[in-house]
Amino acid sequence: MTYLRLLAERFRNLDSTTRLRWGIGIAIILALALLFSAANARIAHLAKLRTAREGDVAEMLVLSQRYQVANAGAEKLANRLSATRPDDSPAKLIEEIGIKGKNSQIKPVKGDEQPGYVEDAAEVKIDGLTANETVNLLYRLEKGSRPVIIKKAFLKTRFDDPSRLDLTLTIALLKAAPTGQQ
Repeated sequence: MTYLRLLAERFRNLDSTTRLRWGIGIAIILALALLFSAANARIAHLAKLRTAREGDVAEMLVLSQRYQVANAGAEKLANRLSATRPDDSPAKLIEEIGIKGKNSQIKPVKGDEQPGYVEDAAEVKIDGLTANETVNLLYRLEKGSRPVIIKKAFLKTRFDDPSRLDLTLTIALLKAAPTGQQ
């Protein structure tokens, strides 16, 4: 406290012009400190906003990527749906693939009701396939030009020839719904 009293006494001993100049200088320094403090608070607020917006942009980029992937999948399904003709059936698909075993049976079953498309379902039994033929059949059904869902697959080895397989599939061919039905 003695330094403060000493400083106050020296300030009182100065002439009035010098005292006025020192007062104005101190007022200017205080005003500048107040301005810098306000500017610093504004800069901190803007930095928080920038960080929040960068997070929003990063989230939007992830959502944009997910949208593009979903849109590509939807377009692929739409293209595959447009490739089906009204006369297509699961039996015709199996014939087009050309993989036949010793015995083949195709029985139509009721397909599920789905919005936007109709399922033409069938139970397919093929006996005496090799493992390679089975894999090729499943691959061609799944990756073919027409949308096919393999709902159920049952695979067993033959008793008389263990290198051969009996395959029972429940498949559904997706067709676009008629325009009046949705």
